[in-house]
Amino acid sequence: MQTRREFLKGAAAFSTMLAAKPFFVMGQGSPRLFKVGLIGSGRRGCAAFENLKEAAQSLGVQVKLVTTHDFFPEVALAVAKKYGAGEKFAFGGASGYKKLLETDCEIVILAAPPAFRPLHVTAAVEAGKHIFAEKPVAVDPPGIRQFLAATVAAKEKKLALVAGTQRRHQGAYLQQALALQKGQLGKILGGTIYWCQARGSIRPRRSTDTNAGYMANNWMNWAEMSGDHIVEQHVHNIDVANWFIGHTPRTAVGVGARLRRPTGNQYDFFSVDFDYGDGVHIHSLCRQIPGCYGRVGETFITDAAEILGGGKVRRFDGKQVEFEPVGHDGNPYVNEHTDMLKSILDGNVLNEGENVAMATAAGIMGRISAYTGQAVRLSDILTEAKSPFYAMAFKPSAADFEGETDIVLPQENTAPIPGKD
Repeated sequence: MQTRREFLKGAAAFSTMLAAKPFFVMGQGSPRLFKVGLIGSGRRGCAAFENLKEAAQSLGVQVKLVTTHDFFPEVALAVAKKYGAGEKFAFGGASGYKKLLETDCEIVILAAPPAFRPLHVTAAVEAGKHIFAEKPVAVDPPGIRQFLAATVAAKEKKLALVAGTQRRHQGAYLQQALALQKGQLGKILGGTIYWCQARGSIRPRRSTDTNAGYMANNWMNWAEMSGDHIVEQHVHNIDVANWFIGHTPRTAVGVGARLRRPTGNQYDFFSVDFDYGDGVHIHSLCRQIPGCYGRVGETFITDAAEILGGGKVRRFDGKQVEFEPVGHDGNPYVNEHTDMLKSILDGNVLNEGENVAMATAAGIMGRISAYTGQAVRLSDILTEAKSPFYAMAFKPSAADFEGETDIVLPQENTAPIPGKD
């Protein structure tokens, strides 16, 4: 985790860099060109590349997509054609990412289903690539430990590792975090974080789908692929809680159930008590049920104020809060790529691996607690090898998708029963 001094120094540096908007050149006045590879060429991956293009334009540098990968070869090929990459550099299949990493791309965008993230990040670091990794970064305890090991390796190799937790690159959130770090808003005593909305997309099984193809296409509804929505989606709000409080929760006690989902095997809702120690508790509430009350955001209570994440701050003494400028106006989805490119250009590469890993780990804690009905400690999934949760891994695993035979499809339209599973 960042120290207070590191945070303040980083915020000031980001503000200065944004104001300067330098133009980076190489050779005889040519703009610096970054060759990019895309692993996971669906909607989110393409959107991330568009954000990267916008970030590059604002800095006066260039990016070019030179290679693509997707589980479905036709998707990789279509995206390669769209952005002018050579067709021979469009790779498909579960193991096609390995061929992509053999190319001369300098930056890789990792946007395949979350189950594959630890495997892909590890391979990208070994190949010496800078990385933009979509959140979350794992779906189970072994995966989060693998990702953390890759984070350390990326630091040793001086490779950028930036995550899709865009609130950390959003001006309003950065200002609140800085004010908390400086003690202007008091000490957080507790709060509630929400991600309640309708379900995501549902993709029925096609006649041509193998078991692996069905799970890869309909990944948002399989816990084995997404980590369930408390991990895949609610990770954003958990990350804000970790960031603002300054550390991760120690324990999670949660409940949840499956009521109306028509596909896959995920829960419809989770309600989790995250215990951060010293009497600080955060209530986590996430739900994906159509026709219900919706809210996405965070509320924190300190001994001096009420804070709405990225929104209003109300001090109990009625005084106005004067926030310091930190830059990062505009689209945070672009800002995260701007910060990554700047860090590569100035040689002080940005590594957000630990932050996104700890938010993902907390989501995994909450899910396991709800599935089993047991209290789950952070140490249970990170360090306590004797814990029953330490080796709790989903099947099929990411590596299973690369096998010569089709994976075994988990039982659909069922869910864990607390106290039994």
